[in-house]
Amino acid sequence: MLSDIEICRSSALLPIANVAIQAGLQDSEYHSQGQYKAKVSLDSLKRLQTNPTGKLVLVTAITPTPLGEGKTVTTIGLAQGLAKLKHSVMACIRQPSMGPVFGVKGGAAGGGYSQVAPMEELNLHLTGDIHAVTAAHNLAAAAIDARIYHEQRNGYDDFEQRSGLKALRIDPKRVVWKRVMDHNDRALRMVTIGRNEEGKTINGYEREDGFDISAASELMAVLALASNLKDLRNRIGRIVVAYDLDGAPVTTEDLQVAGAMAVSMKEAIEPTLMQTLEGVPTLIHAGPFANIAHGNSSIIADNIATRLSDFTVTEGGFGSDMGFEKACNIKAQMSGKAPDCAVIVATLRGLKANSGLYDLKPGQPIPDTLFEQDHEALKAGFENLKWHINNVNKYGIPAVVAINRFPQDSEEELLQLKAMIEMLPNNVEVAISEGFASGGEGTLDLAQKVVLQTQRKVTFTPLYRLEQTTEEKLMAVAEAGYGAASLTLSEKAKQQLAEFKKHGYDNLAVCLAKTPLSISTDGSVKGAPAHFDVPVRELKLCAGAGFIYALCGNVMTMPGLPDKPAFMNLDLDEDGHIIGLS
Repeated sequence: MLSDIEICRSSALLPIANVAIQAGLQDSEYHSQGQYKAKVSLDSLKRLQTNPTGKLVLVTAITPTPLGEGKTVTTIGLAQGLAKLKHSVMACIRQPSMGPVFGVKGGAAGGGYSQVAPMEELNLHLTGDIHAVTAAHNLAAAAIDARIYHEQRNGYDDFEQRSGLKALRIDPKRVVWKRVMDHNDRALRMVTIGRNEEGKTINGYEREDGFDISAASELMAVLALASNLKDLRNRIGRIVVAYDLDGAPVTTEDLQVAGAMAVSMKEAIEPTLMQTLEGVPTLIHAGPFANIAHGNSSIIADNIATRLSDFTVTEGGFGSDMGFEKACNIKAQMSGKAPDCAVIVATLRGLKANSGLYDLKPGQPIPDTLFEQDHEALKAGFENLKWHINNVNKYGIPAVVAINRFPQDSEEELLQLKAMIEMLPNNVEVAISEGFASGGEGTLDLAQKVVLQTQRKVTFTPLYRLEQTTEEKLMAVAEAGYGAASLTLSEKAKQQLAEFKKHGYDNLAVCLAKTPLSISTDGSVKGAPAHFDVPVRELKLCAGAGFIYALCGNVMTMPGLPDKPAFMNLDLDEDGHIIGLS
């Protein structure tokens, strides 16, 4: 079979104007960014706001493994299958970060005959939204250190007389806004900034700082959760970047940098329109990193797509304990639109890997035994799939299991897994999906079952209400969501919780940042663990995005590169074409 990039290059793509017309956009509602992509104006929402809202289908998965379960392949394949059934359909996915593209994971355009095209444009820069987030974020970081420098070099009174501004008296030890970049670089997790030659302070005042990956910036979550440009601007202004010497929060509005940050992101708030290999209109918006942010494409993209089409297919990051949970408890509560159906992606090899009988690590070769028949491992891993089905059912959302087929899969085991799912007592549907090898033709059964499930009544039930206390919301996700026995806050987290409440931040949603490799906070624990503790080492306030996220276990906000990064495969051929991208 051809590689993903070879399949993409051999496919005949429509001019982006044709894709826009097919989607139902008017000429004034998009502006081209080359032959195959365009920015969609938010003015379109003004025209579309009276349109009926179509069905929203959210693709999630079992607990992910280093093998990849094919969630994006299924998302794109399902959209193409619905189109073949003559339904009006759009897909909404997130923009890949170049950190994973150059690191372990590779690209995120889908694969085979179910991908967004051109895949190299999607995976590398696209229309610059992540760079806009990076620039706006680092502008605030520069503003913080400039303000500290100018206020401290001759004292606060002198600063106020000289500038006409009120001194913010930022505590250098309580700056909570790191810098960001869109690459994996573990060496930047902890850095010292503001170093000077002896006897000088021209470079600022020395303090400890660090870098996160751009996709983990609060601005990325703000971009995904904002409803319009005014909302984006207001959310940016609420971001807390530091605390003053009295312990009061300092916002970007206090720094008078919020307006410039919004200016930097003015184009980024517009979703990017692309197409699948079969011409299905696809909106790309917001970024990845579902264990830190809310892990879903934007509310704006969903609002446009659901008003233009009968079906919108989108995906949540990682397994249903991660992206799906946040889609329900954060995104849906903010947007007022819950999913009408969930698709849970499972694979034979993924379930076997979740059996706990294999020791798989990112970047290491896949053992051949994983592709051989192993009924014991399949049955053990099936417990993980049952957990995710039950998890979706908690929210009152109908589900379809998509068994994503790989060429090496045993027909006997595929039928065995299908029969095991059909015996479950919770009205879940199941279909074998072959979107990778056959595109929309390979997902017709899946598409038909999704259509049927979207006709069922949804009794949407989030795990918590926003008016509950932060601790109650954290416990709801840990105990009712994950099935944990307890949640333990460190002393630091307890102090932060009290401080957030004191400053009026107790009405926000919560986001638990943990390993995606287990339902628990320990990535080595596979299957369907229960009665475990969720240790919270630290809380982070995202007042602009509208949530508080809890760092659990050893989760990192800046990934590192592996022994053999994916960038080693990338190059240009003699004609200037990119090679080695997957």
